[in-house]
Amino acid sequence: MYHSRLGCSSISFRHLDLPSALATMADIGFEEIDLGALPGVCDHVPYTLDGDAVATVASHVTRSGLRVRSVNGDIGDLNEPLGSKARRERREHLARLLDLAEAVQAEALVLPCGALSHEPAASLDADLDLVAEELARAAEVAAERGLGLWTESLHVLRLSWNLERALALSDRLDGTAVRHVLDASHAVASGGNFEAAARALGPRIAHVHLRDAVHGDIHRSIGAGDVDFAGAMTALRDMGYEGHFTLELETRDLEHSERPAAAAKAADFITALI
Repeated sequence: MYHSRLGCSSISFRHLDLPSALATMADIGFEEIDLGALPGVCDHVPYTLDGDAVATVASHVTRSGLRVRSVNGDIGDLNEPLGSKARRERREHLARLLDLAEAVQAEALVLPCGALSHEPAASLDADLDLVAEELARAAEVAAERGLGLWTESLHVLRLSWNLERALALSDRLDGTAVRHVLDASHAVASGGNFEAAARALGPRIAHVHLRDAVHGDIHRSIGAGDVDFAGAMTALRDMGYEGHFTLELETRDLEHSERPAAAAKAADFITALI
């Protein structure tokens, strides 16, 4: 058995349809998952969510017997100023993702840290201010349903792409209900390291994603990159981190047929470190 605080993201098996991905993760031995709802990255959850789509996804999850830690979603570029129609559409999309999180009994919804670009739309300060405002507003809506709102605040492909920007965003979120997801691969691919990012974000971390990386490349299976998992896990333990971990093995160095065995091997390795 793997550690009870270790799960697997459905993104790890995004090449399969949702029922097959869920069955694969259960067969490997996982009991907990993160549910990917990221259009263009993982199509397990339809981008156009309505009541029927939410019910269908929730039914697949319930039948799998897996518990869901979080739903990893996206409601658009949070550093983009919106008109009234686009804002209404964003509110509706957020509501449907929260419907899904409720239906699968997740703890939280995860949202990104801005657009898929390092370049701000206006200025870095203004963009980070806007991202923080949007996240804080979403957290208030989530809290009304008893759900958390987390952000992957260091994402090498997005506006908040390195630790410096992640900390600047985090400072803006102080005093809000928003908490942080730290991804080991993004910490390393951005030119930093997992342990330093863990220590810097400290008690603001709600959840941790695990995947290997080298500078500039987040798509490595665990053991095939430069992430110091042992050092960071020790740091997290020393800081009193009691949250959960998710293997998010969106890798490109494996054949699809190799993924179940690689996930099982990674889970054994991380379980020993936890």
